[in-house]
Amino acid sequence: MREALGGLTVRGRSFVAGGVTAIVCAVLLGQPALTRIGVLVLALPLVTAYVVGRGRYRLALVRTVSPQLVAAGQPAQVTLTLTNEGRTPSGVLRLEDQVPYVLGTRPRFVLDGIGHGWHRTVTYQVRSDVRGRYEVGPMTVRASDPFGMVELGRAFRTCTPLVVTPPTVALPSIPLGGSWTGSGDARARAFAIGSAEDVTVREYRRGDDLRRVHWRSSARVGELMVRREEQPWQSRATLFLDNRARAHRGQGIASSLEAAVAAAASIAVHLTRRGFAVRLVTATGEDAATTWHEAGSDLNAGPTLEALAVVAPTTAARLSVAGSGEHGPGGLTVAVLGAVDPGDLPALRRMHHHSGGALAVVLDVRAWADPQASDAETVPLLGQQGWRAAQLRPRDRLETVWQELGRVQAHRPAPTAATTAPAPAPGAAR
Repeated sequence: MREALGGLTVRGRSFVAGGVTAIVCAVLLGQPALTRIGVLVLALPLVTAYVVGRGRYRLALVRTVSPQLVAAGQPAQVTLTLTNEGRTPSGVLRLEDQVPYVLGTRPRFVLDGIGHGWHRTVTYQVRSDVRGRYEVGPMTVRASDPFGMVELGRAFRTCTPLVVTPPTVALPSIPLGGSWTGSGDARARAFAIGSAEDVTVREYRRGDDLRRVHWRSSARVGELMVRREEQPWQSRATLFLDNRARAHRGQGIASSLEAAVAAAASIAVHLTRRGFAVRLVTATGEDAATTWHEAGSDLNAGPTLEALAVVAPTTAARLSVAGSGEHGPGGLTVAVLGAVDPGDLPALRRMHHHSGGALAVVLDVRAWADPQASDAETVPLLGQQGWRAAQLRPRDRLETVWQELGRVQAHRPAPTAATTAPAPAPGAAR
């Protein structure tokens, strides 16, 4: 009852004040008829509060979001299934699903006189142009009486996550480089014809493919022997994203950081479709959520896209390559870089050293700050370090830049002063 009295609306409080005033005036003026009117006016909101407060409606809610992983700018559908599990009918119910403002307006529904076993399914769409991880819900329910005297609020506790990933574009196929990494007992084609690099054999086991029989070893041992083929079999790629705040310009979705994240997402999808297992490394090190795919699992870019959806700028001053060379050289490295200064070159040189192929998409961040400005030094500088690099400006299409990257020829790193020495003069001592 206390909660119901606290839920009196402006109209209900006005009736209470009017009833009390009428009763006081009736007593002072000696008007019994006015007393009856005051009691009636006062009793109406109090009785309504008692009835609404005693209501035992029980609503059950099931919320589903499809798909739960959606690209920025694409809609997702939210389905609400409501059921009244109470035995008594309810009055007017006003339902509002809590939705972050970036996903659109909050949907509202009005239900009147729902009885026991009532069931309804409603849908609405949400859409965001901003990447991120959002919570849809909880839903609030406000019960009111037909006279508008009392309004009580309830809230469901459950929320449903929705991940908005960066927008992606289809990229053309270009020569990527890199090599096979990983290990397993299932790499087939290169060795099925008796490759010279395959020298390890074992006894034949039931179910082994007869094409893997090593006839020369079988003849020598006297029983069937098959190739173990414990050789690298999976193509891996490290996707490096420079998310340092100092390396980017602009604000919001128009910033160079958002362009870098979108480029990284498109590259991740492209590499995955070409059979690469992709992991994400940011300026602060390897992302724990995007580890290597296990051998034999289906390759998909979902974990990488989900990690990119929540990438935030970091205050790190220098690039960190922790995790980029832990698995030995040979894998492909693709970097999406912001502003590069000479202090970043040692880290970039180390990344190139631990890769079988190194490609870089370099954002011209000066153009994000001033459309008339341009940075023409970073791409040649990376080329001297052995990278195949191409520049991305605010108005450039990523597909065109990626195709241009495929035409760039890799250069061998220039020798450093520590590894070179002047040629001895004629006649000098050797």
